Amino acid sequence: MTCYFCKTGETAPGATTVTLDRNGTVVVVRDVPADVCQQCGEAFLSVEVADEVSRRADKAVENGAEIEILKYAA
Repeated sequence: MTCYFCKTGETAPGATTVTLDRNGTVVVVRDVPADVCQQCGEAFLSVEVADEVSRRADKAVENGAEIEILKYAA
């Protein structure tokens, strides 16, 4: 697919790091599966993967973490 941001690159399956700030909790999720633009590096998550990352961030907030670093595993 053509990249929505740079409009010139093509995306390919890869992985990215997602960083979220939720109510004072910083959650970093590494090795998240994504389609990554080969030109600009922008990453696009599927709805299912985005929902899972969000669920993990919510769990970190519920557990009272200030900083949580996770590795995405399907």
